[in-house]
Amino acid sequence: MYTQFCKLILTPVFALAMVAISGAVTADTVSQEINEARQEIQIWTTYALSPYLRAYNLNVSVQNGKATLTGKVDGDVNKDLAKQIALGVNGVKEVDNQIVVEADYVTPARSSDRSYGDVIDDATITAAVKSKLLWSKHANGLAIDVDTNRGRVKLKGTADSGAAKELAGLLAMNTHGVVSVNNQLVIDGSKLTVADNTRGSVDEAGQTMADSWITTKVKSTFMYSSNVNSSDISVSTDSGIVTLSGKVNSGAERALAVELAQNVRGVKSVDSKSLTL
Repeated sequence: MYTQFCKLILTPVFALAMVAISGAVTADTVSQEINEARQEIQIWTTYALSPYLRAYNLNVSVQNGKATLTGKVDGDVNKDLAKQIALGVNGVKEVDNQIVVEADYVTPARSSDRSYGDVIDDATITAAVKSKLLWSKHANGLAIDVDTNRGRVKLKGTADSGAAKELAGLLAMNTHGVVSVNNQLVIDGSKLTVADNTRGSVDEAGQTMADSWITTKVKSTFMYSSNVNSSDISVSTDSGIVTLSGKVNSGAERALAVELAQNVRGVKSVDSKSLTL
């Protein structure tokens, strides 16, 4: 009888324990599946953003830390790049690279709709152009809308002079990823009021207190610009006077670096004697 009593007590306890264990296993399984899905998305997103891989239709699956890659590319370099990207994702320990290399592989024709990578590129270009215009000392009279579609930038709005309009076009065209610029800015001198002129003068006078800000914006302008190697140019500012040092590849790059720096708000002059070829 005692044994039967124990069985009666232990049976529901055992059942509850099994339910608890089963629940824990299920939770772990769901957690693992979510993590693997996150890893797949991260790898695929990086492929979509890569200018070297976005044209290929690559597939990714991850299971127990192992990523399996399939699809076609036109060279071993791109196949290896896909593998290295997958290995760079946290939690991926192994890659089964089944991507096929076909030297004569023709990528699918581009759709009339922008890809995910195109949208991100365009948004980045728009932000870079807007930032460069915002930092410009000639921005007071600018009211500009920037739109980018597959690297083609359209500028709409008003500028207070032909020089300001031309500068806006130059800053946009000299931005990484820009293919062309459609400068539709309308010149309207009436937009620049006495208050605007006064504010501009005050800004210029007050920038001696913000040398670090000037240095940061000059460096950022170089970084966003396609024809200036920002990594080779050092920038320092003292009382609004910017000093550039380092090496450039040509006289044209040197002249552009000086012009870009000179156009940043608060810059009084640019010393480029230490910028050598």
